Amino acid sequence: MESGYIGGSTANPTYKQVSAGLTGHAEAVRVRYDPRRVDYQKLLDYFWRHIDPTVKDRQFCDIGSQYRSAVFYQNDAEKKLAQDSLQALEKSGRFARIHTEIAAATMFYPAEDYHQDYYKKNPVRYQIYRASCGRDARVKSLWGDR
Repeated sequence: MESGYIGGSTANPTYKQVSAGLTGHAEAVRVRYDPRRVDYQKLLDYFWRHIDPTVKDRQFCDIGSQYRSAVFYQNDAEKKLAQDSLQALEKSGRFARIHTEIAAATMFYPAEDYHQDYYKKNPVRYQIYRASCGRDARVKSLWGDR
């Protein structure tokens, strides 16, 4: 996995620009996977159960379009699976409204080195952030213990 920025209009954005909401990019994670080991549907299932799809331009205590939830697909097969997973979630009635975007991948810009594996490099700080934002409690309230 690689942290970075996607979906905006500024070439080679910096964290400072993206976090200020100046580029149109979303903070994102690029996942490279081997479809012989894990299929795209499993990645989508994992994605849904680790976000809050019910809020627009926000994830937990991070607010702004740069924190929107989105799936950026690479091809028609991924697009169909992503759209199907969104539609299945909508049809389930679990949530009144889902704000997660399904969009074609644009240029992905890797984040600065200090953002890569941030949770590993700064475990205490990351745990404090995660707890203070109520992330785990919110995910559990949305999805249960799955």
